[in-house]
Amino acid sequence: MIQPYDLSTNPMNTVEWLFAAMECVHIGSFALSIGTIAMVDMSLLGAGVKGRSPAQILRATELWTVAGLATVITAGLAIFSSDPLRYYYSPTFRFKIWVLLAAIVFNYTFHRRVALSGSSPFIAKATGAISMILWVTIVFSGLFFAFNPGGY
Repeated sequence: MIQPYDLSTNPMNTVEWLFAAMECVHIGSFALSIGTIAMVDMSLLGAGVKGRSPAQILRATELWTVAGLATVITAGLAIFSSDPLRYYYSPTFRFKIWVLLAAIVFNYTFHRRVALSGSSPFIAKATGAISMILWVTIVFSGLFFAFNPGGY
């Protein structure tokens, strides 16, 4: 027989400062990863760092992006463990996770290929815009979940 998950034994729920600290790590590392991706997106849109191509910016920021994404996912899993049923049953949270998966796949496939290849201006701008829309959607989904008292 499967025993229900006892939330009172989870350090995220018993150590007073841990949940808040994990939220800070989660938000900070998300800002790092989205910030580095946004630098490439802005360059694809023609509004980035002058004198640097999207490929140069991508190469200069890719380790920071991976580190930020690895940290944000790890912190997110810790936060999820604090009340997994609330997160699991929230359509807003599930939407956020699906968009996050789509954004990561998009970032490491099409977005990367376009940034490194020097595609046509239309393809570059469309790719940068789609990427920004995906990442902004994730941020707002997280905010809608976090500031909705019921989480639904």
